[in-house]
Amino acid sequence: MSETREIEYTCPYCGKQFNMTIHDSINVSQDPDLRDLCVSGDVFTHSCPHCHKSFMVLNPLLYMDPEHRFVIWACESDNISGLKPLVDPLKKAGFTLRRCPSVREFVEKITILEEGTDDVMVELAKYDSFIEYIDNRKGNPSDVTGIRYEYTKDDIMKVTIMADDKSMSFLIPTGALKEEIAAEADTFRLDDTDFPVVNDQWIISLFQKASGKA
Repeated sequence: MSETREIEYTCPYCGKQFNMTIHDSINVSQDPDLRDLCVSGDVFTHSCPHCHKSFMVLNPLLYMDPEHRFVIWACESDNISGLKPLVDPLKKAGFTLRRCPSVREFVEKITILEEGTDDVMVELAKYDSFIEYIDNRKGNPSDVTGIRYEYTKDDIMKVTIMADDKSMSFLIPTGALKEEIAAEADTFRLDDTDFPVVNDQWIISLFQKASGKA
């Protein structure tokens, strides 16, 4: 069951304190209406009753989706000691466990795992698209403002590179991605027992280690 609690919070704008409700855990099978609140990121959006400014607070949140067999720990800290009792039962039930240290990653990860898409493959596709954009399309790394996963359909993955006021999309066969991961299985292997972070920094660190730059 989803759990909430009241906390006292100090507004980052006016400095006044007020009570706000935060979600500690969300089970979207039991509370499906909360799914859209999470995908929009609004679950972390709050408004000060004094100055009426809105802001985001990434409070630790355990997001559970039993239907699609995944659990996301939305938290900036990598301390998962309180989650240890959950790990073995969830793994035995075939759940994918992930930690997301930002709202953007949390929102994207829900979409990816709902699709049943391998998020390791997604990060590899985003990395490969960035490299192609820089090396072959003569793009400037400093101009890139974001790399967005769009979808996977008919064994094709779409990734969009956003740079200033323009964007460029790449269509990548999933077969090629699977071959690349299989060829370097040890490099891409994950230990789900520690709620691993699978994001852009993670994929960059793998290639840095492979090139001896880590």
